[in-house]
Amino acid sequence: MTDPGTPVGGSALPPPPPPPPPQARTTGGPVPHSADEALEIGRAHFPPVGSPGGPSGLFVHEFDEGYLIHAGWPLPDDPSAPPPSPGGTHVVIAKDDGELTFLPNFPPADAVKLYRRLRGNQPG
Repeated sequence: MTDPGTPVGGSALPPPPPPPPPQARTTGGPVPHSADEALEIGRAHFPPVGSPGGPSGLFVHEFDEGYLIHAGWPLPDDPSAPPPSPGGTHVVIAKDDGELTFLPNFPPADAVKLYRRLRGNQPG
């Protein structure tokens, strides 16, 4: 007798995991009034600059709706090796209400497009 979860003549593969959410939002944060203030708020969401495994710098990309905070990472010793930890994040701080939105590590222009689409301000 076969297990009801196993197809006849083959092995059962587990179902694929659900896709991760494209972003996560938190509300109620301080509203930055400049790129410097946004950088200070964003700093809390990254490892300390220059720490082992941490970024080499944090950068701010200001756009009409917010501030995109992204990290620069040191070049790997072996550029052909996979990254030590996949993924990463950008943080957008909204200018109107201080809402934080976490986005994937896209180039800044693409991250801003995704942010606008997620907030309903641009067609998908």
